[in-house]
Order: sequence, then structure tokens, then C-alpha cells
Amino acid sequence: MCGAKAGGPDLAGVDVANETIIQGSVTRDGEPVNGYVRLLDASGEFTAEVPTSATGQFRFFAAEGQWTVRALVPGATVDRKVVASKGALTEVPIAV
Repeated sequence: MCGAKAGGPDLAGVDVANETIIQGSVTRDGEPVNGYVRLLDASGEFTAEVPTSATGQFRFFAAEGQWTVRALVPGATVDRKVVASKGALTEVPIAV
């Protein structure tokens, strides 16, 4: 999980200006949730999957464009549509 830590995933050493980053956290009632997060492209095709960290965080390095971030956690599946841009950090908080 890309060095996630309490307070937000660590971006030390990442050249954010040259990356397209989609990241966030999955929570239930304000508490982190363990599970998986999938990245689907604009047509809904599976692109990648990562487990959430102990603090519910996730991160993807992606191409610019439209994406769906899908949280798969016990008892819930939640989709969030996002538009990611190079040089911009796209934050996706997901409450289940």
C-alpha cells in the first residue's frame, strides 16, 4: 500500500507534478474499514485493485481521465466517479 500512514498516505518522494494520483480512504461511522478498492476505466473495465491499509487508505497511479473507484468492504460496495488529471491529487473519501 504505498506507505500509507495515519493522517494520510505519505507522498514523500513522489513527484506529484508528473503523476496522476487517485487516493482516499474508506470509513464507516468515521472509522477506517478494511477491504479492497478497485479502479475501473471509463467503460467500466477492471484496471487495478488494492487492499485498504489499516487506516482505510488506498492509492492508485493512473492515467488522466474518467475513472470509477469501487470500495468492496464487508456489507457494502460503493462506487465513486472521478476525473483525474496529471499533476493533481484526486482525493476520494468513501463512507460506507
